[in-house]
Amino acid sequence: MLRLSLPVLLEETLFLAVAWTDWWLTSRFLDGNSPMAAMTVMGYLMWLVPTLFAAIAVGATALVSRNVGAGDQKKARQTANQAMALGLMFAGLVTLFFWLFGDFFVAMMQLKGESLRLGKQYFSIVLPVIPLIMVSQISAACLRGAGDTFSGFCAKAIVVLINVGVSTALVSGFAFFPEMGWKGIALGTAIGHATGGIILGGLMCFGRAGLHLRFRWMKPDLSTITSLLRIGIPGGFDSLTIVGSQLIFVGIINRLGETAGASHGLAVQIEALAWMPGIAFQVAAATMAGQYLGAKLPDNAVKSALASLSGCLVVMCTAGVLLYFFGNYITYFFTGSHPETVRSTTEGIQLDKAITAQTSAELLRIIAFAMPFLATVMVLTGVLRGAGDTTSSLIISTIGFFVVRIPLALILAWPYIGFEDGFRINGFDLGVHGAWYAMAIDLFVRALFVGGRFIQGGWKRIKI
Repeated sequence: MLRLSLPVLLEETLFLAVAWTDWWLTSRFLDGNSPMAAMTVMGYLMWLVPTLFAAIAVGATALVSRNVGAGDQKKARQTANQAMALGLMFAGLVTLFFWLFGDFFVAMMQLKGESLRLGKQYFSIVLPVIPLIMVSQISAACLRGAGDTFSGFCAKAIVVLINVGVSTALVSGFAFFPEMGWKGIALGTAIGHATGGIILGGLMCFGRAGLHLRFRWMKPDLSTITSLLRIGIPGGFDSLTIVGSQLIFVGIINRLGETAGASHGLAVQIEALAWMPGIAFQVAAATMAGQYLGAKLPDNAVKSALASLSGCLVVMCTAGVLLYFFGNYITYFFTGSHPETVRSTTEGIQLDKAITAQTSAELLRIIAFAMPFLATVMVLTGVLRGAGDTTSSLIISTIGFFVVRIPLALILAWPYIGFEDGFRINGFDLGVHGAWYAMAIDLFVRALFVGGRFIQGGWKRIKI
């Protein structure tokens, strides 16, 4: 578990360093809440783009891990090549779609005025590297299924150095670099993602963890593609359900104004400090579950899942305690405005940032209590996906987001739902705080469902 999870934890720490650097640069070098509100939406969109390839990635991880566990390395290589071929075709379609409708898609996130303009500019710069984002996602998924999580970490380390360095230099105009402001952050992100795709794609071409990419092996194989999609499509829809509902969720919050959107985005980035370890334990749980089931050792799959869950609970609950008591100091790091300065600051940009800092710290205290539920959801969802039980994961995510989180967020956050002079349902008008209460309740409900599925044990009998 530790061998698999620690490189992923380091990799996700580096990813968080990029996100935190972008937020720090945005809040310290750019004026007002408009750039921070735009950065909130761009963070979600940069989460969405890799997730569009989740159907292929989830299927590849599950099949490669099963084949490796069963000792069939040739079938594992075939799966990796078929997954990459599918990814290349789909990446072309995704890039074309966003080229045609990208501006409209950004506008759907309820950004207005300057924040909308900044969002459109950012996404147009990142758009050309979508195919390389796909290569990075599929390569990492195949390597993780084969038990190699170290390559992804090494690639991400290089990506982070490039991303952070280029973004910082272009925003600030350091040394001989031009001072490009917001546009510089987007360019740093694009160059970083392109580098990651080139590195991981190159590793797969030269051969890594017993996997090799060869054009002659990418000729469509119907049986392998069918297996990939049978497992991957529910898993992909599961990931898209999560990201899509998150985009709806952030749209609900953005309707409350730029300060609410900026506070939400900043709190989410800081909260990542807590849930980031969950990704590492999730990957370890998924890989071990798939390999043990492939080796016909279901009891070991259960033990590995419980080990991953135990470790994740300890780490994430500890992080939750830190967020509850020290979240205000972290918000100060990003904004340069301590929450207490709201009482002494009366006008201008400094007041906006102080309110954002205070609100973000309050949101972190809300979500701190949900860390045990989030840990349970992340690890056990990884177990289900690794076992190929992606349908159960999809059903649970759909219930959590569309039956619990979204309706509750509307009721708790807005003053009313409907028309001001017509049919309307009165809400609790709790603002962004109400939306985060809905998030915590959703995590509790999903933890109950995914825990029930794990205990029931049907995931151990899935045939792939």
